[in-house]
Amino acid sequence: MDDRSPAPVPPPGCPAHGSGGRVPLYGPEFAADPQAYYTYLRHYGPAAPVELAPGVEATLVTDYQSALQLLQDSGSFRKDARRWRDLNDGKIPADSPVVPALAHRSNCMFTDGAEHLRLRQAVTDSMARIDARRITRTAEQAADYLIAQFGGRGSADLLSDYAKQLPLFVFNELFGCPADIGDRVLFGISGMFDGINAAKATEVLFQAAGELIALKRDRPGDDVTSWLMGHEAGLTDQEMVHQLALLLGAGAEPLRNLIGNTLHRLLTHDRYAHGGGLIEEAVDDTLWENPPISNYAAHYPASDIEFAGRELAAGELVLVSFAAANTGPALTQARQAGSNRAHLAWSAGPHACPSKETARHVTVTAVEYLFNRLPDIELAVPEDSLTWRPGPFTRALVTLPARFTPLQPVRQPAARVAEAAAPRATDAAPRRAGLWSQFLNWLAK
Repeated sequence: MDDRSPAPVPPPGCPAHGSGGRVPLYGPEFAADPQAYYTYLRHYGPAAPVELAPGVEATLVTDYQSALQLLQDSGSFRKDARRWRDLNDGKIPADSPVVPALAHRSNCMFTDGAEHLRLRQAVTDSMARIDARRITRTAEQAADYLIAQFGGRGSADLLSDYAKQLPLFVFNELFGCPADIGDRVLFGISGMFDGINAAKATEVLFQAAGELIALKRDRPGDDVTSWLMGHEAGLTDQEMVHQLALLLGAGAEPLRNLIGNTLHRLLTHDRYAHGGGLIEEAVDDTLWENPPISNYAAHYPASDIEFAGRELAAGELVLVSFAAANTGPALTQARQAGSNRAHLAWSAGPHACPSKETARHVTVTAVEYLFNRLPDIELAVPEDSLTWRPGPFTRALVTLPARFTPLQPVRQPAARVAEAAAPRATDAAPRRAGLWSQFLNWLAK
């Protein structure tokens, strides 16, 4: 009797078929069924060779315990991307789409040691000062405004009309953005993640952040920007710009994906019965099984090392698959035992997400408010017709069409302003311009 396990078979459409090469984490095949890829990658052991984009090689940690070990070992693994060997050796294409998300910046995500502690403490202390009631109030106001724009139609794309915009409004308020700067922050962040004129969008975002810093130095307020600026860490203006860009970006893309993925789960799983008291459970289940950041947490070995059954060279790019680690066989017992928040969706160790409580609060508030206002909302298309955005780092739908009983018009003047301001679908930049101003004007009515 032959007890040997059969050779692993790559998922359908995977270019690794018959090649023995690295497994690509991009393209429509991976986006359509990433779990099939993670199942295949587990045959390599706790870590596997992958390709993030053409010409960008990495090692992906797919095992929960190995991921936790890496995330907590700041001695063996470093975060400073200036250690990235392949980038330093000129092996990474200059126009690679994954480089902007991995390149070094002077913020707490890409630093180590004392520098990281100083920058991180400023962020942690400032985010801790946000009052939960303020988050609830701002999120509900943003939800009310957005629902007012599409509620009378009886249909909406819950991503572009709701999940994508709501976090931007909330974080603009928490960071004290006035209307003119806030409009450019919204444009910059949206453009960066949408890939629409990304270079210009990045330039706009950093310029707006610089102007916000200058404004708050003259007129500090009750906001995260002012608290960061006044922190005993003594952040320079350059450090402030990079911290703000990180926090505003982290408050946009991952949070919109978490809201969108949670809404998707509620609309496609009958067990939640359109909310009820199970919204928080749906958020937790989403973080376990469909986390908004699927593969990230870039690390670089400080020296040549054997880790997770693989020989890693100093400066080699190593990523953690939160999605694979969360869904591995070893985690089944933990979830059954009631450890419903032992997942790695927020990362772990010294670089764990500093704003996870804020993100969770915004998500629960946004989802609850939507179902309270639109109790009969349902998916408007077959679930299997939905498509997921390609890319190695995030997990997000392209659209989430929904239908519901139309609401009676409210605050009609504001609705007319928003409708008049909406340009052609091909005019990407103006579509984003003015959103924050419109929201502030709506609040003032």
